[in-house]
Amino acid sequence: MSSTEIPISTEQGAVATQVVEAVEREQVKGRYLRGGGAGSSVITVIVIVIAFLWSIPTFGLFVSSFRPASLIATTGWWTGLVPPWNFTIQNYQQVIQAQGLGQAFLNTLIIAIPGTILPIGIGAFAAYAFAWMKFPGRDFIFFGIVALLVIPSQIALGPILTLFTAIGLTGQYAALWVAHTAFGLPFAIFLLRNFFAALPEDLMESAFIDGASSVRTFLSIVLPVSVPALASLAIFQFMWVWNDLLVALIFLGGNPSRAPVTLTVANLVGTYGSNYQVLTAASFLSMALPLLVFFSMQRYFVRGILAGSVKG
Repeated sequence: MSSTEIPISTEQGAVATQVVEAVEREQVKGRYLRGGGAGSSVITVIVIVIAFLWSIPTFGLFVSSFRPASLIATTGWWTGLVPPWNFTIQNYQQVIQAQGLGQAFLNTLIIAIPGTILPIGIGAFAAYAFAWMKFPGRDFIFFGIVALLVIPSQIALGPILTLFTAIGLTGQYAALWVAHTAFGLPFAIFLLRNFFAALPEDLMESAFIDGASSVRTFLSIVLPVSVPALASLAIFQFMWVWNDLLVALIFLGGNPSRAPVTLTVANLVGTYGSNYQVLTAASFLSMALPLLVFFSMQRYFVRGILAGSVKG
């Protein structure tokens, strides 16, 4: 051995090998996350083009909703993008004041807010029980709840309508709250249970060792760290309830004063099938709030979608 060589023990060699392997893993992981160069760029371009093409009808609807009826009937919506511009808010004034869409918008909020909060609240309690509490038949009951996801909700509307009619609940907001809560619970429990089960077990054990009850652990630990899953579920549930037509038509059919936006727009289609400018304004108003909810919570969306897919 020359005087410039430094002896390395077996332990030091093993540590050095582990360090090199860790660096190589991080490099591979970095290349994977970056997507592999040219292939990733092509996929990005394709996704952008598809998103752009998919947005054209919505943008055209938005432009048309501000154009007079005479121009809508004689020219395409794209002609409104060049001068001279002839935009007006008369379409929105007519549909909100004369056609009752303003009241329908309020009715939909009254339906959608409880119809979103109730299944999330109940589903979160149930999901925590399935994830971290032991009781007889837990797995069997959870399997039954998951199985409900494949059953079409339409087959239950008839029996539920008979039940609600017998107890005098039809035509009331409560009928829709109960229906949307029942239809939304299986997915809510499935999504949240997977997320809760992926939380570190040491975190739960520490809470129990410190004397925290199950309710305290759920409220103080589980809920704060589960915001992505809860926000993602809120986006799904709110959009489902907001865009619902069939459930509202069945359970509120006899009470048009409480009709949501979807029913009001459907009636406009029947009454004003040729009055296109009114339909464009009503349609864009009906989608404005769901779009606002989605974009305001989109940073949680991907994390919520992937909730529980990887065991931490």
